[in-house]
Amino acid sequence: MSAADGTGTWTARRTWAQGIAARRRLVLAAALLVVSFAGLWVLYEAQPLPMSDIAVYRAEGDAAATGGDLYGFAVTKWHLSATYPPFAALLFIPTSWIPLATLKVVCVLVNAALLALLIHLSAKAAGLRRATGAAPALLTATALGLWLEPVFQTFVFGQVNLALACLVLWDLSRPDGARFKGFATGLAAGVKLTPAIFAVYLLITGRVKAAATALAGFAFSVLTGLLFLPHASVEFWTRRMFETGRVGTVWIVDNQSLQGMIARVLHNPRPGLVWAVAALLTAVAGLWAARRVYLRRGLDTWGVLAAAVTALLVSPISWSHHWVWCVPLLAVLASHTHGIPWRRALLAAVTVVFTARTLWIVPHTGDLDLHFSWWQQPLTSPYPLLGLALLATLVWWTRRSPGHPAPPGRIPPPRTGTAPLDTHTRTG
Repeated sequence: MSAADGTGTWTARRTWAQGIAARRRLVLAAALLVVSFAGLWVLYEAQPLPMSDIAVYRAEGDAAATGGDLYGFAVTKWHLSATYPPFAALLFIPTSWIPLATLKVVCVLVNAALLALLIHLSAKAAGLRRATGAAPALLTATALGLWLEPVFQTFVFGQVNLALACLVLWDLSRPDGARFKGFATGLAAGVKLTPAIFAVYLLITGRVKAAATALAGFAFSVLTGLLFLPHASVEFWTRRMFETGRVGTVWIVDNQSLQGMIARVLHNPRPGLVWAVAALLTAVAGLWAARRVYLRRGLDTWGVLAAAVTALLVSPISWSHHWVWCVPLLAVLASHTHGIPWRRALLAAVTVVFTARTLWIVPHTGDLDLHFSWWQQPLTSPYPLLGLALLATLVWWTRRSPGHPAPPGRIPPPRTGTAPLDTHTRTG
């Protein structure tokens, strides 16, 4: 066939039309992104975002640079203080060079880029190969992802959650045997202690070298802090890390951990032994589920998600913005729909949970958090309830090994036939 019979002309027209359509999709996606962040700016103009945590980070960086009392200051009208290890304060030193107003703008721009990166890493880990390389899809997902409550709250407070999630997901998504796999995860634990659970996950799934590398990364962060901030390091590791009260009030709706939920259910600000037992059982069950989904199904991404959810549940305090792991969770759920109606419905339902903001709708001023009625309780604890449901589903789904499990150590493509499914003090 040749251009003489019209085939070449038809092919050229089709290619031209496809190019026009691709450019149109890109323009529309970029426009949606601009509109989405314009909406954030309008909200800021109507009611300025506190971005209180970035003020704390700046104060931490200033204390580290000038030799100030790292754990003695209190900033913002909420009198917030430092709660992270000294290594984090060293990383925050550059923030002290920038005026706070400018720093807030920089923080929004950096978090926007990190959100796009987290979506890209999530799509790649989930096996959504078309989405990983398609600019229109990435821009659209970033525009919509901004309005997921945990992501939005990260912008509101100027938090580092997106950065830590990107660091851990990038590190753990690499093939087993990759050079220094685990080290970045250890560094993340040196900034905020909860990522340390991923080292445990690597260990119980038989990847001893990666677990040891994660421990080395964490040790590097501790020793670096001890070298440059010796007094603050001794103070943090011997005293401050045990002071949960410095982070915030455990029973307020902001706290979407198991302890926060139990405190509200029992109408008891200090659930004590009840929470300790529940947290221990959840930690064991969550890590067990993570191990089984990796060893029996070969699905590392589900194992990482199970470990992340377990950490969020058992941590004494998990503010709602800590649940940015909803981004990879939604990506993995999306990879398992494959046109199956009930799975699409499940994806939609989980998306609604992370966008509905039911925890803020229920009146919670003063001490009302401790006086919710039975029907209000699910509305005030949507994330721990969803996390427990996820872990239970993974345990049920992996009760038997499939006939031909995928080899461990890789993130295989999704299976088509089987799928599991502030009026209160706060910082951190």
